[in-house]
Amino acid sequence: MLNIGCHLSVSKGYAAMGKEAIQLNANTLQFFTRNPRGSKAKEIDPKDCEVFLEIAKENNFSKIVAHAPYTLNPCSQDESARRFAMEVMAEDLERMEYLPYNLYDFHPGSHVKQGVEVGIEYIINMLNTILKPEQTTIVLLETMAGKGTEIGRSFEEIKQILNGVTLIDKMGVCLDTCHIYDAGYDIVNDLDGVLAEFDRIIGLDKLYAIHLNDSKNPFGSHKDRHEKIGNGFIGMEAIIKIINHPKLRHLPFILETPNDLSGYKDEIKMLREAYKE
Repeated sequence: MLNIGCHLSVSKGYAAMGKEAIQLNANTLQFFTRNPRGSKAKEIDPKDCEVFLEIAKENNFSKIVAHAPYTLNPCSQDESARRFAMEVMAEDLERMEYLPYNLYDFHPGSHVKQGVEVGIEYIINMLNTILKPEQTTIVLLETMAGKGTEIGRSFEEIKQILNGVTLIDKMGVCLDTCHIYDAGYDIVNDLDGVLAEFDRIIGLDKLYAIHLNDSKNPFGSHKDRHEKIGNGFIGMEAIIKIINHPKLRHLPFILETPNDLSGYKDEIKMLREAYKE
């Protein structure tokens, strides 16, 4: 079965979000843990979480993905910004235990002219501070497009972070198709080669989820602008190869395309039809 879903709003609660996913014929989903452009988080309702978990179980959901807010920059040159990122992520991981054994994705951040090495050390320090042996959540580093001073533009940078984390069993990677294409990984003409490189540097066992997005910009542009499936420079043919690839087809695929709910429903339908059972 294709594990496919999209980014949904948790504003009405987890159970409502799960029901919305079912209406879209999705069996996974992604949500922001709090205001994506701020820091406020909705109060947890344990009963609501229990209802969601029942919905997920009854409808054979794969693992779901929680996304950290965009405001976090764990490798900022500003100490207060780094402390804010650490506090928010630590709290998010505590809250995730109401939805155990799922995934938490975050952008590694921007080093802002401090240099990649300094930025990576800040990220490693944060992860070694907040990760706990008893947590059930896997924390995912997201592959980035490489705009500005973003960290995570290469598999090597992702691996360098992973190498520094003590509780490595609590870590994984979320591969964003738009981001890596914009970063210079040719998933259109050499998907097997890109996956072989990922496996050699990071290891495919560390790949837990895929953000399935087309790209508004051409290969290697470092722009990070998502497009609807089949309407961008990656194209439908390459997307179909990705969802059917034997090394990827079992993973949860999350759509982050510029769509409303009806658009997501159409994309999910189209991708399910293209998936080879």
